[in-house]
Amino acid sequence: MSYPEDLRALVDRELQRLRFPAPQPTAGLEEAMRYSLLGGGKRVRPVLTLATARSLNAEPEDFLPVASAVELIHTYSLIHDDLPAMDDDELRRGQPTSHVKFGEDVAILAGDGLFAEAVRLFCEQPGEPAQVLAALRELSAATGVDGMVGGQYVDVAVAERDAEGLRTLHTLKTGRLIAASVGIVLTLNGLSEPETIPFRRFASELGVLFQIVDDILDVTGSDEQLGKTHGSDERHGKLTYVSLFSLERARELAAESHAKAIAALADAGGDTGDLRRIADYIFTRDE
Repeated sequence: MSYPEDLRALVDRELQRLRFPAPQPTAGLEEAMRYSLLGGGKRVRPVLTLATARSLNAEPEDFLPVASAVELIHTYSLIHDDLPAMDDDELRRGQPTSHVKFGEDVAILAGDGLFAEAVRLFCEQPGEPAQVLAALRELSAATGVDGMVGGQYVDVAVAERDAEGLRTLHTLKTGRLIAASVGIVLTLNGLSEPETIPFRRFASELGVLFQIVDDILDVTGSDEQLGKTHGSDERHGKLTYVSLFSLERARELAAESHAKAIAALADAGGDTGDLRRIADYIFTRDE
């Protein structure tokens, strides 16, 4: 069975429904926000959230507010990553990046707006208030200095890296948000620490797998496959799993991470089939 398309369809419908209404002078800002948000993709992070809920015998639909919030945050990070001051990319998901279409100033504000709206949306999640607050704290930590934003800083400001530094960079920049996509559901369900360990091991390894495959595709993929300009890492002189270990070894490392992620699921109990399918998709993806 392939990627859980039913969960992706749930996410896409919910994102289509979202509006960011404001007085007429800011209508162009909503347009820019929705342009990037609705640009397509597999929605891996929010689908992980819904798949985790399903594995705990909960209804995925009940977690659409937090799943959507995760995707808003991910989209904001892509808009800012693509800026000339960062990766300076002109294509994202096969269409012009936000700053190319709307200008740098509007792109920055669109990203800011998506992050703020994500927090507001998260607060609409039904549940025990203390658990909602704890889950929001977990997502915020994964997004901030000890997570995605900190990783982005290391990416642009820290030149010297070895294998350990590379893993630290990607754990922060990519892995923490992927892990939080799973972790917020565990927190919202009030699971005890021992029960969460297999899921968190799975999510942590999945973040590593995602980045290794991303580095491989940056070398082996085409612009049409990736929906963005390939070879970006090499152009910017970035250390990657491929440049550090070789393409062949990077593929071996990806296989090892995939195996560890699947092994973690074996200890989780419940129906983790959708989570496994997501891991399989990430391991074999070509876009």
